Amino acid sequence: MKHLYLIRHARAKQASTDADDHERPLSVRGQHQATAMAEPMHRLGVFAGELHVSSALRARQTLLGLDAALPELGLAKRAHCLDALYTFEEKPLRRWLQVTDPATDHLALIGHNPALLELARRLCAQAPKRLPTGGLLHIALPIATWHELGRQRGELLHTLSPREASHALFQRKAPEPRPLDDLGIRQRVTDQLAHQYRMIRSLEPGVAAGHDLEFLHQYRVNLRRSRALAETLLAILEIPGLGRALKGLQRQARATSELRDLDVFLENLARLPPEATGEALRPLVTWLHERTREARRELCHRLGRRAYARDMLAWQEAIASREFAKALTHLQERQIDQALQERLARHDALLTSLNDASPDAALHQLRKRVKRIRYLAELSPARYGALLESLKVRQECLGAFQDLCTQLDWLGAFRASSPGQALAEDARQALMAWVARLQEVKAAQRREILALPLLREPRG
Repeated sequence: MKHLYLIRHARAKQASTDADDHERPLSVRGQHQATAMAEPMHRLGVFAGELHVSSALRARQTLLGLDAALPELGLAKRAHCLDALYTFEEKPLRRWLQVTDPATDHLALIGHNPALLELARRLCAQAPKRLPTGGLLHIALPIATWHELGRQRGELLHTLSPREASHALFQRKAPEPRPLDDLGIRQRVTDQLAHQYRMIRSLEPGVAAGHDLEFLHQYRVNLRRSRALAETLLAILEIPGLGRALKGLQRQARATSELRDLDVFLENLARLPPEATGEALRPLVTWLHERTREARRELCHRLGRRAYARDMLAWQEAIASREFAKALTHLQERQIDQALQERLARHDALLTSLNDASPDAALHQLRKRVKRIRYLAELSPARYGALLESLKVRQECLGAFQDLCTQLDWLGAFRASSPGQALAEDARQALMAWVARLQEVKAAQRREILALPLLREPRG
């Protein structure tokens, strides 16, 4: 089995009539692309074998960008720079591959389109229609030597683009929302839901790729915003079909929770000094990574299922339907204000009822109420600017508490697992000491929440 990694050079500066194409450098965006793709490529095993690069300046600078982001791999020293790879045609590229050392099983190639994409299409029936700058195609070939390259014998194992690897690069061309404050309430609601739907669908490739946690975070935010707004509308108006479509949206939001919690826990663990948890950290991280891979596989499987496509289509059709538009003709600004005030009152009532003996679930419920208030207030950001600022701080406080609770739950599950049970006594004691420290932080966070002021001033 041979593994071929086709990497298109990152974005270069535009060609000019008096400049040599061979010497075109990367643009600033191209430099960002190379940096963003380095770690994801490393995780996919792209650099496990030989690395070859076109002699064109933009290809060599792509290599240097990858090398700078992964200094421990020494990519620039390992790479072979070849004039033969400065080609835009598939045939010479294929002939070069066919005389490659038969002992080479993993080969990465930084080159140019359309040669790379045409080669991929020749080797693999599932090859995509386009390969963006900085993009990657990983093709597995059931051959013993490169000389055996045959038409469409390969299997496409991975594709990755810079916009799927980096949320910061995705944002450059993400759907833009319309300013809301100059619109009437009905148009604000319609535009907000339509924008959130576009964001959900646009974020899906980055969520599936799983290299930047911000994709999943923003995907969840847009699902929850849509859900919260729809729930408010259903409490005010009769909207045929919206409740049924909303159930599908709720299913998808719930399906992301476990993966998000695991990602956050691993991110927090990565920030800890090695001595923080002793030898218990290594088997714990391994165990958490296994749980994370399972959760990600399940989510990716879900995103590719017909049931997911049906839920998303039902939601899109519901918010674009005539029935929805007709129902919104009865919506008034004061109804949204009243709904917001009711949510504020329910938040304050719950906050007032909390004490040291309150279960964690009650504090989690307070966090949900804060989020629902925030999503509703975002319909009028200028009007509720001060409230939104206070909600942001409050949500961070409550979010930190929930993360601590979740992490303690995962630690409990690890201690009960086979790897946790197999820990040496000193590692087990170190883990227990760490759990005790987290419990102390959680208690302090609880006290901070109980001291939060009400969101509405009491009326005399």
